[in-house]
Amino acid sequence: MKIDISTRRQVLRAGLAAAGAVAAVSARAQDKIAQAQVQYQETPKDGAKCSMCVNWVAPNSCKIVAGTINPNGWCVAYAPKDS
Repeated sequence: MKIDISTRRQVLRAGLAAAGAVAAVSARAQDKIAQAQVQYQETPKDGAKCSMCVNWVAPNSCKIVAGTINPNGWCVAYAPKDS
């Protein structure tokens, strides 16, 4: 069975596009800021703490800061949740 060259090119392009999309999604999931860059600390600051931030993800994570996050920690990216 002979496959048309243009069909092969379409299949290759589609495969490359799919692989690129998977790589982009994977990279976005890992695009978090290092704790040192946001001056992360394990203790609250002036009553503000990670568990009260809009970026907090229980039990020990953050939407924008990499690594394990202490709910009582704090960083310069702190943004209080609306009351």
